[in-house]
Amino acid sequence: MEKKKALPILFAVMFLVMVGFGIIIPVLPFYAEEMGASPTHLGLLMAVYSLMQFIFAPMWGRVSDRIGRKPVMMIGIAGLSLSFFLMALSTQLWMLFAARTIGGFLSSANMPTVMAYVADITREDERGKGMGIIGASVGLGFVFGPAIGGIFSDISLHMPFYISGISSLLTFFVVMFVLKESLSAADRGQMERGRTPLRRALKGPVSILYFLQFFVSVSLAGLEATFAYFAAETAGLTTVQLGYIFMIMGFAGALVQGGLVGRLTKKLGEGFVIQLGVLISAIGFGLILFVDSFATAAIFLTVFGVGNGFIRPSVSSLLTKKSTTGHGSTTGLLSSFDSLGRIIGPPLGGLLFSITIGLPYISGIALSIIAFLLYRVYYNRSKNLQLEAT
Repeated sequence: MEKKKALPILFAVMFLVMVGFGIIIPVLPFYAEEMGASPTHLGLLMAVYSLMQFIFAPMWGRVSDRIGRKPVMMIGIAGLSLSFFLMALSTQLWMLFAARTIGGFLSSANMPTVMAYVADITREDERGKGMGIIGASVGLGFVFGPAIGGIFSDISLHMPFYISGISSLLTFFVVMFVLKESLSAADRGQMERGRTPLRRALKGPVSILYFLQFFVSVSLAGLEATFAYFAAETAGLTTVQLGYIFMIMGFAGALVQGGLVGRLTKKLGEGFVIQLGVLISAIGFGLILFVDSFATAAIFLTVFGVGNGFIRPSVSSLLTKKSTTGHGSTTGLLSSFDSLGRIIGPPLGGLLFSITIGLPYISGIALSIIAFLLYRVYYNRSKNLQLEAT
């Protein structure tokens, strides 16, 4: 299989994975409530998945550097499928928690390994485009998944979990029979010999990029956790309207990642695109404070979504170019920081919202400014090191 043919397959794989994940999102709260879950239980049920991702994503990334991308992707997708079937069969709350824990542990292999695969098969000048395509597949999966979940939940609350399990199982077979390994035995040996210890990845200028992604993730997760309440209070929007708004935002972000990111990173570099994305996100946060109707909510949230869509693929691309820890280790650590932001963001956003409803978005502006300054620090330190080397 030619390398250029692998990207569309990876797009399809991650799209199907995220559709399966998205299908259960609108159903899980009601499903858990049937088993006696309180709002606190629901929060913990969401958090335990992200916690497993935070802990184990770096491990799976390192494993993929050693044994190859394909077997680790198969483990991750099989684990996701297993967790969906276990949730479908759950009759008590502890069983749901066990299924989410198993799913988080095994599926944390997916994102870092796919991004490492992209880094393996793309030239440096095409890296941003490749990462953007994967970002677009994730965004589109989240657009279609919840809609499908809502439809099948009318039949039975169990049904979306079975559909997700089957979807993931089919994806497993696509990877098994269609996707070829991106790392030869020689590549794996060379990557292992050339890799620095993971702890050293958090030293030097490149470590700053991980923290930049963390602050971006905190701000995004805080928005996702509070926007429904904010829009209902300021504009009287319904759940259905909010679903349409997030769908519009998802499409906009996917278009940006699938098209613009690659062109801009190739022409202007990842650094420019990261800074542009952070600034647009900050503007989006500011605009959200003025939401007063369906139209303004859709437009302002889309502005934010476009800005956010620039950031993650560009950070991934830049890190895989600059880091010396191996592509899998690098993307695994990035996924870990992203998950940590998703753990901290929702409770922080909720706390700020309880103080003043606009505070999560004001803090989003502040976090965006911090992310922008972190990039400037990274750039200046990298430049100084290059000058010292010459």
